[in-house]
Amino acid sequence: MLSRTADHLFWMSRYTERAENTARMLDVNYQTSLLPQSAAVAQVGWQGLLSISELLPAYTQNHSDVTPHDVMEFMIKDESNPSSIVSCLKAARENARAVRGTLTTEVWETQNQTWLEVNRMLRNKEFERDPGQFFEWVKFRSHLSRGVTVGTMLMDEALHFMRLGTFLERADNTARLVDVKFHALQSDFFGAATEQDQEYDFYHWSAILRSVSGFEIYRKVYRDVITPRRVAELLILRDAMPRSLLRCLTQVHDTLAVVSNDRSTETERRAGEIHASLLYGRIDDVLAVGMHAWLLQFLDRIADLGQRIAQDFLVPATTS
Repeated sequence: MLSRTADHLFWMSRYTERAENTARMLDVNYQTSLLPQSAAVAQVGWQGLLSISELLPAYTQNHSDVTPHDVMEFMIKDESNPSSIVSCLKAARENARAVRGTLTTEVWETQNQTWLEVNRMLRNKEFERDPGQFFEWVKFRSHLSRGVTVGTMLMDEALHFMRLGTFLERADNTARLVDVKFHALQSDFFGAATEQDQEYDFYHWSAILRSVSGFEIYRKVYRDVITPRRVAELLILRDAMPRSLLRCLTQVHDTLAVVSNDRSTETERRAGEIHASLLYGRIDDVLAVGMHAWLLQFLDRIADLGQRIAQDFLVPATTS
């Protein structure tokens, strides 16, 4: 497959997944902001979201204060922000259009319709009326895109590069989603939270579980009260959890083995190294390092892996 074609397919899937996960992160903060808390605590949560997404410098260029309304506007419909939902959906559609001949009609129509529909919704201010419903719509369109892709595409290299983009992006975003919680609490260790933090802990972790469609899964796996330790274990080390870091790296590792070429040996080795650290890791090891510190290290390794995939398979001038 031509590297340019692989590049478009890879980024089409990454941007679709990024739009979904941006909606998930915003949904967590939106839900937790509705809980009883001081304005200062709520602001720390929104500022943490920008920091974890590496968007705080871009945000402060045009905004003096961190407010829920401004942050959501910036991360949903600000086209100057390349990671906003509308920017991601636009980029996904543009990448799809560039390789339309490689895609099935259903895959292209789904991407195109999503872009047209999100513009209509933003013009009609549907996001302002019900943010939660808008976030659900973004997630639904991503699910639809993924289902149509798996259900209609030939299982060849095109599909493999699309899945590679999806799971690499999902690993990155799941790590950020978990880190939002710890950034807001400003504590690396579970025991470092204040009494006030612990008072709302159950609701914060419930919101995070629901945002990754994991609330029912948690109840099924643990059959017990929600604790931060178990939530972290579920989202990081539980292979059967579709959005866990281990499940994402299993998919990335296996897909790289299928599309490997003469240059990708080191990339495959590094993917295998990250995968093995999750497969044989224990939650105690993660907590010993500190959750925030461990997740930042993981994000660095994922970013490096993404760069190596770009060098080995895609167009060299790839941007995120």
